[in-house]
Amino acid sequence: MKYLVKLTIFVLTFLLLIAPFPAFAGSSSTVTSFSTAFNNADFSGRNFAGENFQSKEFTNVNLTDSNLSNADLRGVVLNSSELVNADLHGADFTDGLAYLTHFDKADLTDVVFTEAIMLRSTFDNAKITGADFSFAILDGDQKKQLCTYADGINSKTGVETRDSLGC
Repeated sequence: MKYLVKLTIFVLTFLLLIAPFPAFAGSSSTVTSFSTAFNNADFSGRNFAGENFQSKEFTNVNLTDSNLSNADLRGVVLNSSELVNADLHGADFTDGLAYLTHFDKADLTDVVFTEAIMLRSTFDNAKITGADFSFAILDGDQKKQLCTYADGINSKTGVETRDSLGC
């Protein structure tokens, strides 16, 4: 059964990368205007705490040192983006897609990554205490690395970080 689920997720991921569906914003905010996609933008050091970015697309966007704590990132697409040293604690990245994205040194404490696809993304020295990676897809080497220091329980889902990673 697990094999069938993994195979289904792989096929859907493959199809999504070949023929991506357009993302539509669930709502707009004054920070993001009416745009659903951000390309080649520099948002480093910006404060987006608590903002709703649901279903937005970020391609080649620099969010280094940005504050995205408690942000609604459900269904967000991050492609070749930088979130180095970003603060995402308490954010919800459910059903998100992060491809070739760097979460290095980011604060990912208590983030919900349920069913997120994060292939070719890196998490070097990221803080993941209480993060929930249930049914998330990560590269094997990144998963192993995260398992070496995974701890805590997510305050929203009640899931242990180690269990969600399958450590």
